Amino acid sequence: MDIPIKMIDIVTIISWIFLIIFSVSAVYSIKDLTFNFGVSQLGTTSDGKILFSLPIEIANKGYYNVGLFNVTTIVLAENSSVIAEGSTLIPTIGKGETVTVLHNMTFDVAHLLQFNQSYLFNDTQLNTVESVSMRLGGFIPVQASGNFSIPWGAPLYNFKLGEPQYTVLNFTHMQVTVPMSFDNHATVDITGEAQIRMYNSTNELVGFDRIDIEALQHSHYGGNLRLYAVTSSVTQTGWFELRLQIGLFNYGPVVIPYG
Repeated sequence: MDIPIKMIDIVTIISWIFLIIFSVSAVYSIKDLTFNFGVSQLGTTSDGKILFSLPIEIANKGYYNVGLFNVTTIVLAENSSVIAEGSTLIPTIGKGETVTVLHNMTFDVAHLLQFNQSYLFNDTQLNTVESVSMRLGGFIPVQASGNFSIPWGAPLYNFKLGEPQYTVLNFTHMQVTVPMSFDNHATVDITGEAQIRMYNSTNELVGFDRIDIEALQHSHYGGNLRLYAVTSSVTQTGWFELRLQIGLFNYGPVVIPYG
């Protein structure tokens, strides 16, 4: 039996009214979708990267299920290159349900330093793009995004290699002490070692030393490198070759003149 044209129009109108009511009520239910952010934690991965973890609690007190809930964080360097990215997906959050997830993001300091090694020594701000997307009621897409900055604390802020100090040990040898200091403004501890080679004005290797480094987050570090050298090979001027081998990054070799 054929359905009259007017009946088709009525069915279409009713369908559209139902869709509009559903959409409005679903969008209205966003006000009942609450987010609670826990205390973020920073750690390191086995391959030497910084691991950022943020607990997020989502409570769906609305009228409909929430599907494909996704949080994405992108951190950009000064030249807009992506240096860190993390995404967390929850397939379904049922109505009346509360879900807690960890939003994880790995941060490669070595990759950051490829753009600019000044990040080691200078505090700055990193641009961050945050986006949230979901489907209300299974098919209504909702998306929001925003830009903000996060502080970057330099792990080697105010790095200094002091003037060498000389101590005569005997008729043929002396000890050369080189002070080294910096402030760890990073939010993670720094462990590793410093290596130094001393060359005289004729580019002859005078001495070598290495020390272990341990600098807690937001703390000052001060230590001394001590080289044992033949007195006759030490000149008033020369240069040091410094290397830092830290779990999160390597720096050097860098040439630092003295005298």
